[in-house]
Amino acid sequence: MSRFVDRVVLHAAGGEGGNGCASVHKEKFKPLGGPDGGNGGNGGDVVLVVDSSVHTLLDFHFRPHHAGGNGKQGQGGMRNGAMGASLELRVPNGTVVMTEDGEVIADLVGEGTRLIAAQGGRGGLGNAALSSKARKAPGFALLGEPGERRDLVLELKSVADVGLLGFPSAGKSSLIAVLSAARPKIADYPFTTLVPNLGVVTAGETVFTVADVPGLIPGASQGKGLGLDFLRHIERCAVLVHVIDCATYEPDRDPISDIDALERELALYTPSLGGDLAARPRMVVLNKIDIPEGRDMAEFVEAELKERGLPVFKISTASREGLRELTFAMAKVVEDYRASKPVEEVTRVVLRPKAVNETGFTVEADPETPGGFIVRGERPERWVLQTYFGNSEAVGYLADRLARLGVEDELAKRGAEPGCSVTIGEMTFDWEPTTPAGIALAMEVRGEDPRLDRTDRISAADRKQARRVRRGQVVEDEDEE
Repeated sequence: MSRFVDRVVLHAAGGEGGNGCASVHKEKFKPLGGPDGGNGGNGGDVVLVVDSSVHTLLDFHFRPHHAGGNGKQGQGGMRNGAMGASLELRVPNGTVVMTEDGEVIADLVGEGTRLIAAQGGRGGLGNAALSSKARKAPGFALLGEPGERRDLVLELKSVADVGLLGFPSAGKSSLIAVLSAARPKIADYPFTTLVPNLGVVTAGETVFTVADVPGLIPGASQGKGLGLDFLRHIERCAVLVHVIDCATYEPDRDPISDIDALERELALYTPSLGGDLAARPRMVVLNKIDIPEGRDMAEFVEAELKERGLPVFKISTASREGLRELTFAMAKVVEDYRASKPVEEVTRVVLRPKAVNETGFTVEADPETPGGFIVRGERPERWVLQTYFGNSEAVGYLADRLARLGVEDELAKRGAEPGCSVTIGEMTFDWEPTTPAGIALAMEVRGEDPRLDRTDRISAADRKQARRVRRGQVVEDEDEE
């Protein structure tokens, strides 16, 4: 059984960036030839691409989780890691991307339109890229960043020129079947069509699309019945066509009351994109005039509808009476609508540079820890993720970066005391303002930072002294004295 899905939740995850490499060039007669660790590769993005051959979001209904490829780790010899493969997901034309809170991120209209749903993480720098006058041979490299993770709502709004509206069993499916090559299921169902049908219609040199929107009932704008599930499919239509059943057997219904009920629902419905359905052109199709009672009813209400300024067409999908006039009338309205729209321009890339005086971080009191502080900002949190805390030199490099950014000074201004907890991202530190972070300090031992007290690791001088004691050199020196 075929299914039509027009609203799904997509869980997109960008690929993780590869770690940088800490390597030193070695060859004969040149034991320390300088750092040559390569950078890690960037993670792959998850990209949404509009494809006109895709008409439903069914694939995302069964497979909502998608992730980009991970970047590879850098290697010695200045070899950078391979970049992760980006994942392109095909979506129908007219897909609206929103957050879970309903905020519209993008309206994907037009073949080939692209949107990065989740960006891959950047690869970590190798020690070759981190070398400087202070650190000529860094004994560390930066870790790769994790990819962006986002939960997005994809909502399909059909891109059709003409929208057919009407109560269940009014003849909308039959009309689209005789106007186009679409073949929807048609029968005297006690319920409405469950999925919108699209058909392509040709009238002279004009080609346009017609959407058969599932039947509306009173209260649809408030979610009754199929309600808002399919009202969204008429937001992009150039003209709305009321298909009225003039031969209904329900005693409490007539063409005028049907149109009034549908118009009330359209007036109450507010499209999420800010469209105004009340301003769209209207047409009225009085269907089933092949039945004598239907023809009499159509002639009875025709004058009143024309007094309202509505174009009226009496047709029969069974005998095909009046279909030619209706088709060319639709084409004329569509042509006028297209001519009134502004000329579409090529999408421009918009750059929004940040202000030069922007610090890029904020410091606020920690509500859960008395005397603690929380540092928030894109760069500090990213730097923490890039740091391997098992390497003291890498930790010292992080302290230098935070000091240059101004985090140390801001903490001092906020009254931070030595030993208070400072949280950046998911990492909590004990703040020590006496650490001379940010100064140009030459590193004597690779992988270590002399500014940090490390009692759990024996220094080279201590190892040399212990070796001399084992060999008895210290005793001989004392005897000579």
